Amino acid sequence: MAKWLLAVGMFLPFFSAQATQDPEVLYNRTCAACHTGQLPQAPRRGDRAAWEPRLAQGMDVLVKHVTQGFKAMPPRGLCMDCSAEDYRLVILWMSGSPDT
Repeated sequence: MAKWLLAVGMFLPFFSAQATQDPEVLYNRTCAACHTGQLPQAPRRGDRAAWEPRLAQGMDVLVKHVTQGFKAMPPRGLCMDCSAEDYRLVILWMSGSPDT
C-alpha cells in the first residue's frame, strides 16, 4: 500500500499540470468584461499607445499586477484557474506585442 501511494504521489504532478490556455479564449472569458471600454483606465486590446508604458515596466510587474490586483483590477483578473504563463500570454496578445 505504501509503495502504491508513493508511486501515485510521484506521478500526480504530471497529470495535474495545466496546459496553457488560449489567450483569445481567456480574454473573451475573463478580460473582455473590463478591457473593451467599460473601464476607461483598463487598456483596450490592440491599443499599443496605452500598452506601451505598461509593457515598459516589464512582464514580471504586469503579471504581479494581475495576480495581486492593481487599481480597479481585481486579484487574478477574476481568472482563478490562470497560471502566470497564461497571464503573460494574454498580456502579449492584448497588447499586440510581437513577442506573441
